[in-house]
Amino acid sequence: MSQLEVLVIGSGVMGRGIAKSFAATGISSAIYSRNAANVSGVDPRVALLDKLPQAAPALIIESVPEEMELKFACYAAIESAYAGAPVLASNTSGIDLEALAQSLKYPQRFIGMHYFMPAEVNTMVEVAPIRASDPAAVDTAVRLLEAAGRNFVRLKRAVPGLLINRLQHAILHEAYYLIDEGVATAEEIDRCAREMLAPRMCITGLIEQKDISGLDTHALAQRALVPVLHHGDKPRRALQDLYEAGHLGIKTGKGFYDWSGKKPDQVKADAGRKLNELLAYLKQQR
Repeated sequence: MSQLEVLVIGSGVMGRGIAKSFAATGISSAIYSRNAANVSGVDPRVALLDKLPQAAPALIIESVPEEMELKFACYAAIESAYAGAPVLASNTSGIDLEALAQSLKYPQRFIGMHYFMPAEVNTMVEVAPIRASDPAAVDTAVRLLEAAGRNFVRLKRAVPGLLINRLQHAILHEAYYLIDEGVATAEEIDRCAREMLAPRMCITGLIEQKDISGLDTHALAQRALVPVLHHGDKPRRALQDLYEAGHLGIKTGKGFYDWSGKKPDQVKADAGRKLNELLAYLKQQR
């Protein structure tokens, strides 16, 4: 194969989607998996490797399960093979990037590069440096994202959860509190999100909307509401009870909703198709 530009470590749904997002625009891409013979569903434009390539790719994106020791082992193998030549990016959704960098010999080549499910459809990617990151490492990631036609937000520094997950979990923490307190059901919360929050945010975002509606009204409402919002530092039982009972959503047939009789792949494909259509429509409105 030609000189590899992007190597994804991890052959799960996310890893396959990330690799496909580059390969779809002609960027030489591959997935590395120690169990390559058992991997399916890889886009034919993406090479599937069972060992690290001899020449260093420009960018390596780690997308292995969210276990620190597993990620440390992955980083050690990459640094042993390439001695800091490629940019090494983690797709972690929640682990502190500064903590992940503690084991690195070449932390200046390490950054965060967070995709969202499904990675081949969602065009937004968060890119964040750690304190030791060389700006040139971020520049390399941004160059390849631009070449792949991705939208991205370049954060000034890494914080746990980066930007979008922090916003998302802040909303979800309040939503689970409202479920626990019997104020609203999951269905009612989702209806409000779909029919009011999401459409408005599609047009004016989160903060621009407040400029439009008036910061005087917003500031006074915040004074009244912030003291009574749920600011607890413990995960809510509405979610944790389901997790501990093994109810993991569509993959087990039950979560907040009953998914029995539904085909997970079909549900995900339908959601991905609808999201793609919505993103295409919103792009036309800009």
